[in-house]
Amino acid sequence: MKPRKPTELGQCLLRFFQDYLPTLRGVSVHTIRSYRDAVVLLLQFTARESRRPIEALDLSDLNSDHVKRFLKFLESERGNSIATRNARLAAIHAFARFVIAEHPEHLAPFQQVLGIPFKRGAREAPIEYLETAEIDTLLTTIDQSRAAGQRDFALFALMLNTGARVQEIFNLRICDLRLDPPPQVRLHGKGNKVRVCPIWPRTAQLLHGLIRTRPLVAQGSAELPVFVNCRGTQMSRFGVRYLLRKYMLIASTRNPTLAHKDVRPHSLRHTTAIQLLKAGVDFATISQWLGHASLNTTMRYARADIDLKRQALAQVFPEILAPPRGGAFIWNGADLVGWLRRL
Repeated sequence: MKPRKPTELGQCLLRFFQDYLPTLRGVSVHTIRSYRDAVVLLLQFTARESRRPIEALDLSDLNSDHVKRFLKFLESERGNSIATRNARLAAIHAFARFVIAEHPEHLAPFQQVLGIPFKRGAREAPIEYLETAEIDTLLTTIDQSRAAGQRDFALFALMLNTGARVQEIFNLRICDLRLDPPPQVRLHGKGNKVRVCPIWPRTAQLLHGLIRTRPLVAQGSAELPVFVNCRGTQMSRFGVRYLLRKYMLIASTRNPTLAHKDVRPHSLRHTTAIQLLKAGVDFATISQWLGHASLNTTMRYARADIDLKRQALAQVFPEILAPPRGGAFIWNGADLVGWLRRL
């Protein structure tokens, strides 16, 4: 059988993922994988619609009408949310801009693809976080008499201390720790950005004890991950999710409020942000602490906490709208309706 020649679409995808995204754009590996997933879904959908193998598809198959049907398919058949639909479209837009630059002869059809708008109406999911008593309950359920328990306690204490993303915790190396006063950690965040976060002395003690019990290799030990699983390899996102779910089940029997919360590893990051906000830390500092690209991302925590809303309400027209103080309104036995209206 004669081998099939690479199509323009295949060549474009090769340069897009091998050269353009990692080299020219400098995007992270997570963004590349997100774009890859979107393109794979689009190619599979196109192949089914055209009844041709993916290897036979070309740039002409990716017109605006086809992309619109693909987006509808994501919502109607795959059950994707509007936010996921918009994320897939963002990947397609990025590829369309690349194709226009590489192949100007396809300018018109791919301009129409770029003209497909993002869909409004994506609802922001409510922020799930832990209150102070719930944090205490969660941490006290961890049995620190075992080596695994010591690791788990240090893991969740560090996540609550720094508000780090799960991936940032996985990427943490021993050389990123400074456990002498003043203790701090160096976190590698999104977009290869690096930030330094202070940690509590207690957290530094936990990390010191965790590393001291590790059988370190003489050469290159500073590059080893801080948190490893039972096999001695770097922990995974699924491993942390499993551990948090396990301890949450135990903690919910001790604190009933936890039974109604869907707490995930990222919820610990939300918890840190809310606690900093309640402590009076300004939004700019919290934004830098969490490694947010925009202050708008940090501002959503102001909408999440009911205690902050109560404090704000108490400061608005306190003499006019606040509940009446005891003895402020005295009824002399006449004009009951007038007295009620003055309440």
